[in-house]
Amino acid sequence: MKKIQLLILLAGMSGTGMQCLADEPARLRRDQSFFGIHFDFHAGDDCREIGKHTTPEMIDAIIELVHPDYVQTDCKGHAGYTSYPTKVGNPAPGFVGDPLRTWREVTARRGVALYMHYSGVWDSRAVELHPEWAVMRADHTRDREKTSVFGPYVDRLLVPQLKELAGRYGVDGVWVDGECWATVPDYGERAVRLFREATGISNIPKSAGDPHWYEWMQFHREGFRRYLRHYVAAVRSEYPDFQICSNWAFTHHMAEPVSVALDFLSGDYSPNNSINAARYAGRYLACQGIPWDLMAWSFSHNPFPREQKPAVQLKREAAVVLALGGGFQAYYTQNRDGSVRLDEMQVMAEVARFARERQPYCHHSMQIPQVALLLSTSDYQHSAGSLFPQYKGHSQGVLQCLLESQHSVDLVSEETLAPDMSRFPLIVIPEWEHIAPSFRADLADYARSGGSLLVIGRETSDQFAGLVGVRAPAEGGLTVQSTGAGKIGLLSVAVGNAYLESGSEALRKQVDAAVRQLFPDPLVEVGGSPWVDVSVSRLNGKRTVHLVNTSGDHTGAGIIRSIEPVGPLQVSIRCDRKPSGITLQPAGRACDFTWADGKAQVRVDAVEIYDILVVEEDRIPE
Repeated sequence: MKKIQLLILLAGMSGTGMQCLADEPARLRRDQSFFGIHFDFHAGDDCREIGKHTTPEMIDAIIELVHPDYVQTDCKGHAGYTSYPTKVGNPAPGFVGDPLRTWREVTARRGVALYMHYSGVWDSRAVELHPEWAVMRADHTRDREKTSVFGPYVDRLLVPQLKELAGRYGVDGVWVDGECWATVPDYGERAVRLFREATGISNIPKSAGDPHWYEWMQFHREGFRRYLRHYVAAVRSEYPDFQICSNWAFTHHMAEPVSVALDFLSGDYSPNNSINAARYAGRYLACQGIPWDLMAWSFSHNPFPREQKPAVQLKREAAVVLALGGGFQAYYTQNRDGSVRLDEMQVMAEVARFARERQPYCHHSMQIPQVALLLSTSDYQHSAGSLFPQYKGHSQGVLQCLLESQHSVDLVSEETLAPDMSRFPLIVIPEWEHIAPSFRADLADYARSGGSLLVIGRETSDQFAGLVGVRAPAEGGLTVQSTGAGKIGLLSVAVGNAYLESGSEALRKQVDAAVRQLFPDPLVEVGGSPWVDVSVSRLNGKRTVHLVNTSGDHTGAGIIRSIEPVGPLQVSIRCDRKPSGITLQPAGRACDFTWADGKAQVRVDAVEIYDILVVEEDRIPE
C-alpha cells in the first residue's frame, strides 16, 4: 500500500500521471474497456462523514462480484461540493480519511481503471461563492447553477481540480457530467462583447423569435467547443495519459462531427423507456468514429420515487448497446457518506456475466452499411430550444418503424454521410424541416449514381421532388422512380410522431413495403417476429448477425420483471459462397442451414434476450 501512495506522490510531483508498478496488474485504457460500473451521489452540505464506510473491503467486494474493466465514482456533483478532500476547490463539510485514496489504492491493486464523475459546467457551489462566474440570463439575473463557458471558472477551478485528480491521486480519467446539456446562452458583458466582435451584430436576441437567434445560438455552441478544447489541452499538457470524456458531447444531444480530442464518448440514457433511448443513442454513437459506451440507470422512477431494475431488464438494456459494438456501464447511487450498497451489486454481477459471455462476438464490431437514417445536423442547429437539445424531430419514430421491420440501421449526420454515401445501399430521410440545399443536391446525385433514396413526409418530399423531376405523391401515397442508375422513393405519409403515438402495424408495413421496393436484397432478412432488432456487423474477419429481443412494453413499463422469448425466427443471410459454418453464440451451437441462390437459410428456435449468429466464410462481401 505504501508503494502505491509513494508512486501517487511522485506522479503529482513529476506531472506524468500514475503508472503501474511492476508487480501491479495492468489496467485497460477506455478504448480497450468493455464493461464498467458508475457510482455517484452529488455530495452536498449535508455530507459530514464521507468515507466513514468506504473501506478496502467494500471496494474489493464490488470488484470480486462484478469484475469490471473500470469503475467511475463520485468526486464532484452538480452541487459543486467535492466528495474527496480537495486542496484546490470546495470540499463537502466532513470526511473520515480520504475515500478517493482508498478507491485508487484498491482499484490499482486489482488492475481496475478508475474514472471520476465530475460535474463541469453545472457547479452550484462555485456560483454561490463566485457569482461573477455564473451565466447571466436574458433578464440580467445570475444563474444559480450554471457557469459561463466564457468566464474564469474553467481556469480557476475545473482545470486545477482535474490536474489534482490526475497528479495527486493518479486516477485514469474523468467522465465530466453537466456539460453540453447544461450549457445555456450567456448575456454577460464578456459573452455579448465577443459575440458582437465575431459577428458584427449589435442587437442581442432575447428569444427564438428575435432576429439573429440562430447566430446567437451558434456562437454559444462554438463557445462550448472552445471551452472543451481548452480544458482538454490544459490538462493534457501536464498529464498526457489522462483520459477525458464530456457526457453527451458529440452524441445525438450534440449532433455534429467530433471536433475535440476526447478519448471516448458516452452518455447516460433515460431511466424510463430505456430500450428506445439506447436504440437511438447507440446507433448514432456507432458512426462517430471513436470509442464509445452507454450508461444505463440501474433504477426507474416509475414507480415513483424509484425502484431498482431486475437483472433481466438490465441485461436487455446492455444487449441493445453491445449489439452495436459499444461498451456498457450502469449507474448506481451511493449513500450520503459515499459508500455503496453491496446488496445491489448482485444484480450487476449477473448482468456482467451475461455481457462477458457475448464480448468475444460483439465488442468493437463494426456495422456493415445497410440502411442509413439521417439525423440532420442542420435541423438540430435550427431548433428553437436549448443549445444542445436531445433533438430527434420525427426520426425516433421512423427509426423504431425500421427496426421493427428487422432492418439493420445506422443513424448518421450529413457530415458522416457526405464523404461516401455510396457505401449505403439505402438512405432514408425522415421528416426534417431543414435540409441544406447543397446536401439535398448531394443526395440526388447519390441516387443518380446508383443509390436508393427514400424520403418520408409530405413537406420533405416536396423538397426533393423538383431535384429529380418527380411529382410528389398525394398525401398518403408513394412514388418510386428511377433516376440515373438509382431510384428515389417519395412517401407522402406522416410517420415519425404518428408511429410513436400509435405503434400502428399498418403504418409499419407501409414504410417496410417502401423500403423493400427500394432495397429488395439486404444482407440479412429475418422473419417470424417484429420484436427483434437486427444488426449486421464485422468482427475479426467474420460476419456477425445480432438478434436482440425487444418484445413487450417499453414506454409505459418502468420495471420489467420478465421477457417472453421471440421465435422461431427464419434468418436469411446473403453470402458470396456457401459458409463453412454458422454458429449461434454464446451457446456455441453449430446451426443447420440450407444454401441456395446465394443465401444461407437458418432457423433460430428462440431468442430469450440476445443471441449472435457468427458466419464462417472466406470473404465477406462489401
